[in-house]
Amino acid sequence: MPAYPVNPRDPDDPYLSFWRERHLCTLTTLRPDGTPHVVPVGVTYDPQAGLARVIANKSSAKVRNVLAAGPDGVLAAVCQVDGRRWATLEGRATVSVDPARIAEAERRYAERYGRTPSPNPSRVVIEIGLTSAMGRG
Repeated sequence: MPAYPVNPRDPDDPYLSFWRERHLCTLTTLRPDGTPHVVPVGVTYDPQAGLARVIANKSSAKVRNVLAAGPDGVLAAVCQVDGRRWATLEGRATVSVDPARIAEAERRYAERYGRTPSPNPSRVVIEIGLTSAMGRG
């Protein structure tokens, strides 16, 4: 199967438009034993910042997986599919508890998914510093 590389900081218009549509995505993180943990999530993509963001509860398995890797984070990927269109963003995931970063992630989530997340004092944001991307938008 051929790869379709995309510059994660300079995607073409169809790829970026695809990431602006409302789609359920998956997040893949690695457990401490190295096995993949794949869960459905909402994702926002910010090519200017080179980030993909996932809001989450700080007690979730996905957050625990990222934190278990230490301050440098863990390799992670987010993916979405719609028929023949697909897109994957990859990089190193870290967790932020910074209120400004969480608010930015919530704002972007509301913009993409058309609803404001309900208040959650246990919310954190998983930020994936993007190193590669691929797909067909």
